[in-house]
This record gives sequence, C-alpha cells and structure tokens, in this order.
Amino acid sequence: MEPDLFTAAAEDRREKDPASSPLAVRMRPRTLDEVVGQQHLLKPGSPLRRLVGDGAGGPAGASSVILWGPPGIGKTTLAYVVSQATQKRFVELSAITAGVKEVRAVIEGAKRAAGGYGKDTVLFLDEIHRFSKAQQDSLLPAVENRWVTLIAATTENPYFSIISPLLSRSLLLTLEPLTDEDLSALMRRALTEERGLGGAVTLPADAEAHLLRIAGGDARRALTALEAGAGSAIAKGESEISLRTVEEAVDRAAVKYDRDGDQHYDVASALIKSIRGSDVDAALHYLARMIEAGEDPRFIARRLMISASEDIGLADPTALPLAVAAAQAVAMIGFPEAALTLSHATIALALAPKSNTATTAIGAALADVRAGLAGPVPTHLRDGHYKGAAKLGHAVGYVYPHDVPGAIAAQQYAPDEVHGKRYYEPTRYGAEARYADVVEKVRERLRGGGSGPSGA
Repeated sequence: MEPDLFTAAAEDRREKDPASSPLAVRMRPRTLDEVVGQQHLLKPGSPLRRLVGDGAGGPAGASSVILWGPPGIGKTTLAYVVSQATQKRFVELSAITAGVKEVRAVIEGAKRAAGGYGKDTVLFLDEIHRFSKAQQDSLLPAVENRWVTLIAATTENPYFSIISPLLSRSLLLTLEPLTDEDLSALMRRALTEERGLGGAVTLPADAEAHLLRIAGGDARRALTALEAGAGSAIAKGESEISLRTVEEAVDRAAVKYDRDGDQHYDVASALIKSIRGSDVDAALHYLARMIEAGEDPRFIARRLMISASEDIGLADPTALPLAVAAAQAVAMIGFPEAALTLSHATIALALAPKSNTATTAIGAALADVRAGLAGPVPTHLRDGHYKGAAKLGHAVGYVYPHDVPGAIAAQQYAPDEVHGKRYYEPTRYGAEARYADVVEKVRERLRGGGSGPSGA
C-alpha cells in the first residue's frame, strides 16, 4: 500500500469517534475556501487552485510548488486540502523518514498510473530541506517531465536548503504568518462546529487574548491550547473556558500587558529606565514581560537603538552598532530566537558606561535654533563651486584644514549668533574620557591658540 496523507482507516475512525483525533486535525479545512490566512496564494487561477482542478486544463498544466514558511501556518493543511479536493492520485512522503528508494518507488508508481489509467500523481514531500543534495537530485527528472506534480514544504530558506535546479523547476510560494484575526476566526470555528467542540464551551475575551499570545501565530499551537483549556473546563463542569482555567491547563500565566494601552508604554519605559540606571536584572525582567506578552520584537529593538544614543552615547561608541545589529538580527529571525538577541543587547547596554551628552548637546542646539539663533552661514563656508560664487565672497578666505599642521584651521565655523557657544560638554565616563581631552584642545586650536591635538 502506498503511503497516503490520511488513510481510509484513520478517516473511518475519526468519523465514528471525533475525539480520537486532536482538535487541530479535526479542524483542518476541507476545501481551499475554508483555509484561514494565505489568501494571497488562493486567488482564482493560483497554482494551488489549479492543483485541485480549479481552472486547470488546456495546454498549461499545474506547476510543482515549494511552500515556505514557519511551523503552524498552514503548509501541511494546504497539502491536505489538495489531497481531499484533487482528482489526482495523491502520495505523501516525509524527508525525515524517506530516502531515494522511496522517491523512486513513487515515481515508478506515477508512471504506471499515468500510463495504465491516465491518472496524474501529486507528491507531497514534507521537510524537504532535510533531503541531501543527492536525494533532491532524484526528484529532478520526475518534476521536469511532470511524471509527478511536487508539493514540497520547508521551514528553512529554500535558497540555502534546496538545490537550484529544483527551485528553477518549481514555483516558490511564501506563506505569511497568521494574524491574531486569523487565529481568532479559527478558534471561533473550532468552538462552534460539530467536528470541533460543538458549542460545549465558550471563550471570553481575556482567555482568548491569552491563547493568542501563547500561539505566537501558530494555528496548531492555538488549537492545541484551546483543546486543553476546553477539556479542563468540561472536567470541572464549567461552560466557559475562563482565563484561570487556560492558565492551569497550559501551565502558563497570563501577563498583564495591553499592547495597545498603558502597559505597553509603562513597561517599555521601565525597560529603558532600568538600562539607564544600569540595573541589568530589572531590565531583563521588563524585557521578559514584553516578550512573554507577545510584544513586537521590532518595537523592543527600536527602543534599544534609541537607548544606545540617548543614555550611552560616546561613553561606549560600540553600543549603537551593537543595538543596530540586534535590530537587524531580530528582523531576520523573529521569535522565539529573537529573545536571545534582545537579551544580548539589553545586557550589554545596561552594563555599558553611561553618558547623555549626545542628548543634551542636540537638545541645546535645537533650543537655540528654535529661539531664532540661526544666522547666515559665514561667507567663507558657503558653496563656492558655481560660476560667480567668488564675486559674492562665497568660499573666499576658507582655509582647507588638511593644508595646516594638525588638520585644524583656526577660523569661524558657526554663525555670529551662536559663535563661541558650547553645546557638547563631555563626561569622563568610559570611552568619552578621551573625547573630553580632545574637545578642549580642538576648541583652543580653533580659537587660534595651541597646537593640534594628538590623534585629532
């Protein structure tokens, strides 16, 4: 018997005893129209629509596809729907357990089915990134000659994990993370439909919000947690899955945190103030609260970048590059791994020497500009590259700093209104101590006295 995504025996058992299958399995869509999310892949004429026979036919056959996306957002679900809806022969393999031998057996079976009774074969290959290059090579003739139509699923970047010849012979379809609205719709369906929980329990808003945080965009995780909460409520004779019941069922406390309300700003403020105060443990506590509550990791990373300039600045010039690198990493990897990157950056910033001179310096300069102290640019600093500029005195008398010893020319740079103003007042904390020594020597040289500062 050929491997099949869902055997007839399993289907019979599920029909007779629905509770024998997990809720996530029972609630799998039966048609593409029931699929939650991924609507960009389900438009009329899309490759998946054509795989199930919608608009297929004519000289252009259905294409092989590679489904790429994180776990729990619908790759196997889409394959299951195709297996139920297509008139084609459907075979499933997992790259975890299958090898070249199994692939060749499917290909030979596909040839016999096509030649014997004109039936095309769809091969669903899960976890294709686990196949070696040689194993992936074995698929090429079948895909190229359309002996099979391949649906391959992967959680890894296909440009790194799948060989180029196979990529070029297939359409790469990128699945998008499920939104909270998608998961809410899925849970409401599971609560009311007979194949789900059949209206046995209800789910209040606070418990639903906690389930959404637990799910983290993973439909399978959402339904598994919902089923655990429902089972616990029913066992206690309750008709509602309360927040307390959900917490007990999944062994995970709900974090009091409103991503759109005061908690969002209060906890973010406490994180930054703890970093400013060099309390690394308090900073990690607030970071953990934000992560556990499902805060957008990009928001956290943005706050850390601001902190690097606002509170550390030149006391540790490496703080800002580190925070920027953390933000880039977070954008690339997402949760849960992004928690490690955010922790790395938070610890480094909290323990770095602190200076707010970048903040106070620009604040003082802005205050003067807003007060009207923004006179004309000195004529010797104006642009002198265009014809007639010299007649206006532009750039006349400008001293090129690289032509003088020490590369600091004694000339006026600021407008008359703020000439001599000191906006930057360095501390002697951390690496800024060097800037404190240098800035005084530079200012003296600009006034026409002293020699060029060492290293300036």
